[in-house]
Amino acid sequence: MDTALPLAGHCVLVTGGAKRLGAAIGRRLHAAGANVVVHYHQSRPEADALVDEFDRARAGSALAVRADLHDVDSLPALVEAAVGRFGRLDVLVNNASTFYPTPVGSITRAQFDDLLGTNLRAPLFLSQAAAPALRAARGLIINMVDIHGRRPLKAHPVYSAAKAGLVMLTRSLARELGPEVRVNAIAPGPVLWPERDLDAALKDEIIAKTALKRSGSPDDIARTAYFFAVEAPYVTGQVIAVDGGRSL
Repeated sequence: MDTALPLAGHCVLVTGGAKRLGAAIGRRLHAAGANVVVHYHQSRPEADALVDEFDRARAGSALAVRADLHDVDSLPALVEAAVGRFGRLDVLVNNASTFYPTPVGSITRAQFDDLLGTNLRAPLFLSQAAAPALRAARGLIINMVDIHGRRPLKAHPVYSAAKAGLVMLTRSLARELGPEVRVNAIAPGPVLWPERDLDAALKDEIIAKTALKRSGSPDDIARTAYFFAVEAPYVTGQVIAVDGGRSL
């Protein structure tokens, strides 16, 4: 293995990989030598720009693939696109997520289906589709969970429940897919604010409740993904909170 490029020749599929945390993870793993498949749904300009960025650094090293993660029947095509282009799949990052408030008195069936579908059902069925290729590569699944999968977030009962399910799914898949496939999770804290911006006072309150008294960066999450992919061959079924001590 080239120690400068420890993931050279490997293939990584990142759902929701066109921007925000997904793009940061893709950049970090691509810099380590991986070929990256950038999944997107509605963010084609960002996906194409990221693939262009990767291809300028290393020609032919990236691919953008569109899929609606709610359509379970379409998920195997994501894996087929990765294996068809790069001949293998080594790392699946279940990063795509849906997040918005659902106060208990006004939860709708559509909201429930959306939040569970993106945050729990899609990671399960995409992992199922990817399992044969990951077994062949002795690969890795990284699930993006949340500190609120263990500590409920007010006004977000469905989201919190979905992420709690993904925490258990991580542990269950680690048992089901071992010894060939490792399965771990990252639980971000105040690293990247929601796209629907929060007011400054609430941000300050959240930061004040972290042990480190500051927010993190997307690269803090990406470094943790790199750790799982490169430096943790004997770690599986684990969740690392990257939250500055917010969950203490």
